[in-house]
Amino acid sequence: MGRLSGVVVLAIAMVFAFTFVACGGGMDPNKPAGAVGGTTEKGGQIAVAGTPEADAPLKAGGVKGTYSKTTGKLELLVYDSNKDGKPDMWGYMDGTKMVRMEIDKDFDGKADRWEYYDANGKLEKVGLSRANNGKVDAWVYQGPDGKIARIEVSTRGDGKVTRWEYYENGVLARAEEDGDGDGKIDKWETYQPNGALASVSIDTKKTGKPDRKLVYGPKGVTVLQLK
Repeated sequence: MGRLSGVVVLAIAMVFAFTFVACGGGMDPNKPAGAVGGTTEKGGQIAVAGTPEADAPLKAGGVKGTYSKTTGKLELLVYDSNKDGKPDMWGYMDGTKMVRMEIDKDFDGKADRWEYYDANGKLEKVGLSRANNGKVDAWVYQGPDGKIARIEVSTRGDGKVTRWEYYENGVLARAEEDGDGDGKIDKWETYQPNGALASVSIDTKKTGKPDRKLVYGPKGVTVLQLK
């Protein structure tokens, strides 16, 4: 997704960093961890879920891996990327496969970016917090060209998608929105190639079709009544 690649690279580095230090201590992310805890020979922190080691503080600049108590597989990687002794990246794993990653980009203690991966390890979508409250409320999807193709938004912040934005060449081209949350689209927006709002069509009668349209031009807004 263009600008997303830097974080993806960091995520990959995070996995390899832990695999390196863990294997230095005789650990394999795909093999049962048993009653393992403490640190590896190369300084990586390892723990089994539900044990005191799993709650141990993260070392500054360190990586800590937590293994499932039942399957023995690696299930969580925690990383301190800015070396302040506080975790700012959380990788949810299925052995060596990354399932989801949460990232605290501004180091305020709250995740503000969520990355979701498919079964092949390919980045599927990226979640963002437009409200900047530590809760995901928008999901970004990329097209074959690597540019943003669609953004789904939970306008109420409850996890339910009520707005869909569609992009062409990385620029917002049109959008659809369920303004009253009844599960039906009642607002349609179109945008000019430069990203400026061109028109808004609204369904005020709850028929599923627009009956009013606002057209934005150099001389202002024109209101049209649609049949």
